[in-house]
Parts: sequence; C-alpha cells; structure tokens
Amino acid sequence: MNKIITIGREYGAGGHSIGRQVAENLGIPFYDRDIVYETAKASGFEPELIESEGEDISKTDSILKSICAVSSIYYHDTQEAIHDVQKAIILRLAQAGPCVILGRCADVILRKAGVECLNVFVHADDVHRAVRVSEITGINNATELQKLMVKKDSSRHNYYSHYTRKKWGDSRNYHMTLDSGMLGYDLCIKIITEAAQTVE
Repeated sequence: MNKIITIGREYGAGGHSIGRQVAENLGIPFYDRDIVYETAKASGFEPELIESEGEDISKTDSILKSICAVSSIYYHDTQEAIHDVQKAIILRLAQAGPCVILGRCADVILRKAGVECLNVFVHADDVHRAVRVSEITGINNATELQKLMVKKDSSRHNYYSHYTRKKWGDSRNYHMTLDSGMLGYDLCIKIITEAAQTVE
C-alpha cells in the first residue's frame, strides 16, 4: 500500500487528533484545513466560506439538489463549486505521495479514481464525544452539546450521502471502523499506523 489514508469521523470522536498523530508516526503529510487553504487559492472563495460550506449540507439542501439533478435543471451553487475544487485538490495531494486526508468524501473520491488507500471511520459513544466537544467549544450544557453533535453529524451524513450516494459511517464503505471511546485514541492510532505499514 502507498500509505494514503482517509479518515471519516463523527463529531467529537477525535478523528482529527488521531489522523494527525498517525501521519506524524508515518512521517507523511496530514491534510485537513490545508485543503481549505488550497481550495481558497484555487477558487477565489474566502477560507471562512469554504470552512462553512466545504463539508456541511442541510437535509433541505440535499433534497433540493437531488430534485434539480433528476429533473435536469441546471443547479450549480457555491457549495458545488467548492466540492469540485476540493475533489481536484484531494486527487492532486494523493497523487503527490503518501498522506492522511480527513473527511471531505476523500475515500470515495480516491476509490473512483482508482487510487489505493486505507479508508477508516472513527466513531464513539455520546458521552465520550460530549466530553471532547465540551473541551473544544467550552459548552457545558448537556442539551446544547447533544444538539451540536446531532447537527454536525447530520450535516456530514447529508454531505457524504449527496456527493457519494453512500451511507456515511456504514462499515461496508471502509476498511475499518474504530470506536475511539472504547479503544482510546492511542490504540486507534496504533491500529491505523500498523495497518498502513503492513497492508500491501
């Protein structure tokens, strides 16, 4: 294997931290917000806009875009443009050499392009995720934390479904799915690192 790894993740499950450490262990680049900056340079859109639109789609938007596509009505908005640019950048980064890419449908984009990679999905129970999200956001109210996790996960699910026609988080779409709440970050990092080093 050429050590290209994609990591999908539930909000608060630690996918970013795990992916970054895996990349460090393997001595390869880690791409997350770098893709945002590259997209901004290539498209002219502001990084803040790309950050908010680049991996986020509401259920209503998803339905609207599907209806427009089926009825052959031309429908091309900012998010579609951002996705197209990000897709090209993900392919370019993968072609440049081994790396870890976080989210953004990279697993399906690379698979369709015939690029071999190790596809991982990281998830965790609500309690572990809520603790992590509280650390990230400073929110301490349990109800608010739950609403935020549901909103973020729903957006990622709808985005992935819209652009890949596959179910986000479905184990059949990945080579491995890891419960970071039960396993802990360190063991998840070890498992992914060793898999990347041994799988041919």
